Amino acid sequence: MLETQQLNQFYGGSHVLWDVALEVPRGSCTCLIGRNGVGKTTLLKTLMGLLPASSGSIRFGSEELLGASVERRARLGIGYVPQGREIFPLLSVEENLRVGFDALPRNERTIPDRVFELFPVLHEMRGRRGGDLSGGLQQQLAIGRALVLRPKLLILDEPTEGIQPNVIRQIGDVIIDLNRSDGLTVLIVEQKLPFAQRVADRFCVMSRGRSVAAGLMADLDEALVQRHLSV
Repeated sequence: MLETQQLNQFYGGSHVLWDVALEVPRGSCTCLIGRNGVGKTTLLKTLMGLLPASSGSIRFGSEELLGASVERRARLGIGYVPQGREIFPLLSVEENLRVGFDALPRNERTIPDRVFELFPVLHEMRGRRGGDLSGGLQQQLAIGRALVLRPKLLILDEPTEGIQPNVIRQIGDVIIDLNRSDGLTVLIVEQKLPFAQRVADRFCVMSRGRSVAAGLMADLDEALVQRHLSV
């Protein structure tokens, strides 16, 4: 579904992504893993068009995305949950969920029932301001906001960051449900290896701006973990 080849990106004068190859098969949950500062978030922002790629290819289905706008990528069916959530603090929960309506056809500008099935607390708090919610609730709201776009691919950057353990479990359950029950393709950046191993069926390891290993999560062995993930 999503594939990059020889993807390069420069940030200022620094070469951040080096010939990155990434494959996210349709129906998979793929986890991008690696130490802090290796380029994982930069890669996601480049996939979304928030940072310009210098060269290479980003294919989503039959579409080449290099040079496409953020709005074009959203309309093609890519939902994005950024690191830090980026909730609008003064807007209500319901207003936050509606902010992506412009990317939808007019007859689809509704909040899907599925969002409130997955996150019933959002329905209960739909009149509350986003900034008044806890970190865990804001993360649920950020995921719900991405799901309003009816994405074919959901990209999440560090969804467990700053979240209490019981909510981490709930978010993991939602990702599993979306992937395995709804058939939604998922790409996730995650530092917590046990969480990644629970929700994902594939992995891609990054090191120093390069993709250095990939495969089935069941084949992620201790040697790879020690070489590229251990602190």
